[in-house]
Amino acid sequence: MERCGRNMDRKGHSSPAFNAHDLDALLALYKDDAEHYSPKLKVHQPKTNGWVRGKKALRGWWQDAFDRLPELQYEVMGMITDEEQVFMEYIRHVPGEDDLRVGEVLEIRDGMIVGSRVYHG
Repeated sequence: MERCGRNMDRKGHSSPAFNAHDLDALLALYKDDAEHYSPKLKVHQPKTNGWVRGKKALRGWWQDAFDRLPELQYEVMGMITDEEQVFMEYIRHVPGEDDLRVGEVLEIRDGMIVGSRVYHG
């Protein structure tokens, strides 16, 4: 049960870091070789097929998103955790765009995020 609580704390800290566009705080939650999938990556960087790997690639992707969408914010609606995963549902807010309901799965190993997958609803 303690591990479950630790996973919730870890994810609880990533949303404020993301909303503050604090790349260093956000990347501190991820292992160096972490993988990330997003349908938005397929649109903005088609050659990736939706995947980036490693902190350098994560930094580049998120910096690009923050530069393009300076008012991007996530509103967490709910979270489910177990010992190795966190599932979070949130609403993606960008002025001038329709709100987008998002699900994200985080894979946790040794207290760090090793993988994340984003799904749009």
